[in-house]
Amino acid sequence: MSHHHGTRSGEFATPQHTDTASAPLPVPSGALLEALGTTITPDLLVEALTHRSFAHEHPGTANYERLEFLGDAVLELVVTETLFAAHPDMTEGQLAKMRAKAVSEESLSAIARNKLHAGPYILLGRGESDDGGADKSSILCDIVEALIGATFVEHGIETAREVVHRLIDDTLREVATEGPALDWKTSLVVKAHELGLEEPRYRMEVSGPEYAQVFTARAILGDAGTVIGTGTGSSKRKAQLAAAEAAWHALDAGGTPVCGRG
Repeated sequence: MSHHHGTRSGEFATPQHTDTASAPLPVPSGALLEALGTTITPDLLVEALTHRSFAHEHPGTANYERLEFLGDAVLELVVTETLFAAHPDMTEGQLAKMRAKAVSEESLSAIARNKLHAGPYILLGRGESDDGGADKSSILCDIVEALIGATFVEHGIETAREVVHRLIDDTLREVATEGPALDWKTSLVVKAHELGLEEPRYRMEVSGPEYAQVFTARAILGDAGTVIGTGTGSSKRKAQLAAAEAAWHALDAGGTPVCGRG
């Protein structure tokens, strides 16, 4: 799937339009590609780093959104196959939660900041640049996907897979120690703290005859006693674990922005 774009002659040429205050040029042909662990032709690299606000100010300039669209699919494939092979005992639901966490806006923007140091290289329009676009998580996570997409266009799936592993394997190891891999009550406390919430409490009810009691637990937040998860079980602990699991999923769904869809 090799697809070579026309390359500007010599070292990285500066795009013609440099009147925008944000143009952090020249685009890197060294540090960023070294962090990715691959090569991308200059024109394709510029496209992968061009936000639509810059393209809007410079008619005829392609932005990164097509490459991001492609990179999103490549990233999801590689993460899915990796989790599938690494966790043979996990259900589809557990794998989906781990994947969502790994490719979330929070995770990918951290990769852009800490591994790629991509912020200074993003081509932004004046307004977006003045608004701090180079450090916006939504833009940074798009850039990671666009660079993966550009790698796929240039080199095909094998090299793209290597790049994804280089960028995200640390994150996959982290998510394997969170959420479903932990006791659900512990996971819920961690999740609540991540979102700046207080530690959930449990309200218990018991029903049924003494020899077949059913315990119902409600995980609640705050003085208002907002119920965020309910569970039942044959013991107090089982009911609380079930409530904690439901509450963890509720908080996770509401508290983890998805890259490119936020």
